[in-house]
Amino acid sequence: MIEKKKFRFIPEYSVFPLILVVVWNQLVYSGAMFLTKNWTHYNFELGIDQKIPFVPWTVSIYLLCYLFWIVNYILCARQDKSSAYRFLFADILAKAVCLVCFLVIPTTNVRPEISGHTIWEEIMRLVYHIDSASNLFPSIHCLVSWFCFIGVRKKENIPVWYQAASCVMAIAVFISTLTTKQHVIVDVIGGVLLAEICYYITGRMKIFQRL
Repeated sequence: MIEKKKFRFIPEYSVFPLILVVVWNQLVYSGAMFLTKNWTHYNFELGIDQKIPFVPWTVSIYLLCYLFWIVNYILCARQDKSSAYRFLFADILAKAVCLVCFLVIPTTNVRPEISGHTIWEEIMRLVYHIDSASNLFPSIHCLVSWFCFIGVRKKENIPVWYQAASCVMAIAVFISTLTTKQHVIVDVIGGVLLAEICYYITGRMKIFQRL
């Protein structure tokens, strides 16, 4: 009798690390926000940030990226064990750095007055109400979105068009964080650089090369 192979949506070796990534992200973001809520916060806004227009409809991109994250993190977790562990540990390492930044240099920014009542402006009001202007540098939105591109970049089992689409989507998220006034340019740059640095570090660690 031929034993049927079991199809696993997520490889068994990636399940716990993937759960750890989600839990650690929440602990870092919520924990830092709770600890620093009464601390002095710094504004890294530059003159060029003030020239970027407030475009409420781009909140659609800002929120749609959560689906982008889920899809691409699952794709990365489905890679071979070495690649999956390298990617997931890079995320965990990056969030640890984020925690240090959130605690050492708590950040904030100046949000615009929303006067209109279109659906996008109402959604922006809701986002501003739910998500306080803190934990801005580096931008986790930009960090995770760039990781979504890094994780599929140059992967032979991922179609080139999808790699390109992931890059475009990540850049669209960067823009949306600025046009919704959720972040400033320094936050975006910090998120991208941190993702690249942490992914490079895990790539140099021999433990992931031996898996």
